[in-house]
Amino acid sequence: MFTDSHCHLDAGAFDADRAEVIVRARQAGVTRQIVPAIDAAGWPKLREVCRPESGLFPAYGLHPMFLSAHRPEHLADLRDWIERERPVAIGECGLDFHVGDLDHATQQRYFEGQLALAREFDLPVIVHARKATEAVIVAIRKFGPLRGVVHSYAGSIEQARQLWEHGFLLGLGGPVTYERAQRLRRLAATMPLEQLLLETDAPDQPDAEHRGQRNEPARLSLVCDTIAGLRGVAPEVIAKATSDNATRLFRLPA
Repeated sequence: MFTDSHCHLDAGAFDADRAEVIVRARQAGVTRQIVPAIDAAGWPKLREVCRPESGLFPAYGLHPMFLSAHRPEHLADLRDWIERERPVAIGECGLDFHVGDLDHATQQRYFEGQLALAREFDLPVIVHARKATEAVIVAIRKFGPLRGVVHSYAGSIEQARQLWEHGFLLGLGGPVTYERAQRLRRLAATMPLEQLLLETDAPDQPDAEHRGQRNEPARLSLVCDTIAGLRGVAPEVIAKATSDNATRLFRLPA
């Protein structure tokens, strides 16, 4: 059984066949999925998509790549949503220094506002850190103690160690299946298993076998198989450990 720690099942790419996508995920052993938000306008739809009986668990937040959709009052709105809806996490939040036209200072304000809420409500944060891992670590130190996951991790091993020390796990998905991702594959082969989560980031970041296609949670087993092969263990070992990690971090039902 798998837990997909990061997938955007509320995305428009799934509107036509969302029910079938969920069925395929369950048939592939993906029994639980964390579904993070990207902007305030999408929170109501995300709430409707995620129902306790479905195995879909929502996280509400403000993604750094969607600055044009965010308003300062959305942080206050987020606080209200957290109080009322009791999500399993805050996110997707973070910093993206790869996209040139995203103002860093504005990103920082929204990120720090969400870290403050995470500390207030004792919730984990789901962090996006693209070309910004060091800045993310600095913010975590400033607002700690915190817990959470840096999803689709792409930083160094030394940065990974710092994140582990601050209570953060790393989410690995489709990119680890590409043979050219040597640094990431070395990390997957050697990192402490208790710090690892599996993810698809569907509909984005497909694995090497499905490059260029819409990604689906059902393909999480391919990520698991790759990491198991790199570590020389059975896939069941990775599946159980990462699902246990997700249960602990997000305080999911068993």
